[in-house]
Amino acid sequence: MQFALLIYESREAFASRKGEGSNSYTGAWRAYHKALVESGVFVGGDPLELPETGTTIRIKEGKRGVQDGPYADTKEQLGGFTILELPSVDAALEWAARCPAASYGAVEVRPLAPETKRRIVE
Repeated sequence: MQFALLIYESREAFASRKGEGSNSYTGAWRAYHKALVESGVFVGGDPLELPETGTTIRIKEGKRGVQDGPYADTKEQLGGFTILELPSVDAALEWAARCPAASYGAVEVRPLAPETKRRIVE
């Protein structure tokens, strides 16, 4: 079964990304990623650019509305995602708890919906 780990980070965490890679933030992520890959559960994923670089689109009454930046101005914003292949939600929760963002932000675990995907792509 595949699970998405949706990684929410604070502004401070986003700012920590700018270092040359030798800070504790980057080191923790390297170790976590290495553990995921070596365990064979990593399917894919990527960090996202800063929330300010996003654009939100809504259609209301047939008209397109465009908002620069994230949908909501909250303490934590979606910072990235990881897709894992695991036997259970409990295993996904264990990996989420090991994620560096769980200590300073939040990690949402959500199963992928392969049946919905099949209905869409067929």
